[in-house]
Amino acid sequence: MCLRKRSGFRPPDPIHAKIYTGPIPAERASELAMGGGRSETSTLSGAGGGQGMTTTQNSQRPNACCFCWCCCCSCSWNEEERRKPGRRKTIPSGTKMETIPNCEACTKPSMEEIRIWSQSFDKLMRNPAGRNVFREFLRTEYSEENMLFWLACEDLKQEANKNAIEEKARSIYEDYISILSPKEVSLDARVREVINRKMQDPTPHTFEDAQLQIYTLMHRDSYPRFLSSSIYKSLVHGGSRTSSES
Repeated sequence: MCLRKRSGFRPPDPIHAKIYTGPIPAERASELAMGGGRSETSTLSGAGGGQGMTTTQNSQRPNACCFCWCCCCSCSWNEEERRKPGRRKTIPSGTKMETIPNCEACTKPSMEEIRIWSQSFDKLMRNPAGRNVFREFLRTEYSEENMLFWLACEDLKQEANKNAIEEKARSIYEDYISILSPKEVSLDARVREVINRKMQDPTPHTFEDAQLQIYTLMHRDSYPRFLSSSIYKSLVHGGSRTSSES
C-alpha cells in the first residue's frame, strides 16, 4: 500500500511500528532457520541495491566514568572493597551513580565527612561529595532537576561576562522555569513573576529567589528522606566497616 506524500507527514517511530505477522516467503524462512534465532546485527541497504551498512546494537557505548569517587564507584576505590571475600556493594545495585552526567569533581569522603552530612542540610550542600550523593538520591525520587537548577544558579553567580550571563540565564529559564520544560521546578506565582521581570535584563542574581525556594524545598522535603535512605545508610555502614578493619 502506498502513502501519498503530504505536508506534515511523519514516518512512524520504528520502535512503535507494527510487527508483520503475515506469511513468510520460503527463501526468507530458510534464512531464519539457518540463523537459529535473533541476530544482534541488521543490514541496511539503499533503495538502488547499493552497498549495505551493518549496525550493531550497543557496539559503541560511551564510558560515563569520571574522576569523581562516587561516579567511579564501580571502577575505583569501591572495586577493591567488592573484591574482598564476603563483601557486599557499598552502593545498592539499583543506584546508577556511575551514570551521573557532569558530576562534580571530588575526592572520596572520609567517615567523618559522611557523618557530618546528617548534622545539617547546609553542611551537606557545602560538600561536593555530599551534593553528588544527594543528587543521586534525588534521581531515585525523580526530582534531580531541583539540584540541577540549584547548581546552574550557582554557576550563573560566578559569571561576569554580560553576554554569557544572558545566555546562561536564558538556558536556565528554558530548562527549569518554562512550563513547557520536562525539567520544570516547582515555584509559586510570585517568584515566577519576579523572574519574568528580571529576565528583561538578566543578572547573575536573576534566579536568587527561585534558588532559595528550591533550596528550602529540598531541605524540608527531600533531606529527611535522604538520611533514611539506603544510599546514605550504605555509605555510613561501609565507612564504619572500613574504619573497624583498619
